[in-house]
Parts: sequence; structure tokens; C-alpha cells
Amino acid sequence: MLAESLALSAALFAIGVVGVLTRRNAMIVFMCVELMLNAVNLSFVALSRLYGATGQVFVIFVMTVAAAEAAVGLAIVIAIFRHKKTVDLQNINLLRG
Repeated sequence: MLAESLALSAALFAIGVVGVLTRRNAMIVFMCVELMLNAVNLSFVALSRLYGATGQVFVIFVMTVAAAEAAVGLAIVIAIFRHKKTVDLQNINLLRG
């Protein structure tokens, strides 16, 4: 069962990477990052059956980081949408002077 879990985790992570690299919508990019974090969580849980409960402790930390990233990222996207009226990443150039 370990090999199947790790294969599913790798597939989900690959889908997330492809989504981050190819999409232009900021919301879809954030969803793909969350998918990648959940794939890592799946691999931690699968490996915790072999190496003990330390994998499950790491899952708690990853979930905390994912929640903070989602809150801060969503706040940034909302602020940019209010300013630019779009969430397309190619149209966002706020850091240029």
C-alpha cells in the first residue's frame, strides 16, 4: 500500500506543479499550491506507517503553513483585484516604478 500512496502523492504533486507553471489566474495558482501541499501531506502520512508518528506531526505543521498561506494569499489577491480589477498574473505589475 505504500507504493500506491506514494505514486498517488507524486501524481498529485506533478499536477500541482503543472498548474502553477501553466495557469495565469492567481486563484488557480493558489489552488495548485494547496494541491501540492496536500500531496506532501499524503506522502508524510503514508511514510508515517513505516517510521512512526513523526510524519503525522509534520502533517500538522504543513497544514498550519497551508492555512496561513491561503489566508495571506487570498488577502493579497483580493487587494490586487480591488486595485486592478483582474486576477490575471500577466496584468499585475504593481512592483514596477
